[in-house]
Amino acid sequence: MESVPPQPGQPQRRAVAGGALTGGCYAVLFLLGIGEGVVGAFQYSRGIGQFPAAALGFDVLILATCVLAAWGMRAPSAGLMPAAGWFAASFVLAMSTPGGSIVITNTTAGKWFLFGGAACAAAGVVAGFVTWSAPRARRTPRSGQTAWSGVRPWKPGP
Repeated sequence: MESVPPQPGQPQRRAVAGGALTGGCYAVLFLLGIGEGVVGAFQYSRGIGQFPAAALGFDVLILATCVLAAWGMRAPSAGLMPAAGWFAASFVLAMSTPGGSIVITNTTAGKWFLFGGAACAAAGVVAGFVTWSAPRARRTPRSGQTAWSGVRPWKPGP
């Protein structure tokens, strides 16, 4: 089946469907970040002896989620969505209620979960922006050429 270009005056349905799909993917990534934050907030204290293994595992998980989201969507803003969801869920659950209850406590594991997770989420977002921001021209030198063979010297003037 051939793709027929739209006639003048006809709406482009493919662009609208692509925008809706992209928006849906961003929403799912945000919800994934919320899910990781909620599950991590209730499971961060599991560890091996005094070592906060679960807290560190959840830190690495949010880092990987942010980097892989940017990679999968080929857009740096996609790595920001799980991080924003994680921040929203984790820090809301870290606040105390008027009755004094708190989910994430002031323990070593709690500190590693909150501060380590925040650092890993930020690192994942930065990695996504560095990797997918501006497209770079990736040229490899031909045989017999160096990387500087195609560079012309700068000449002042018109």
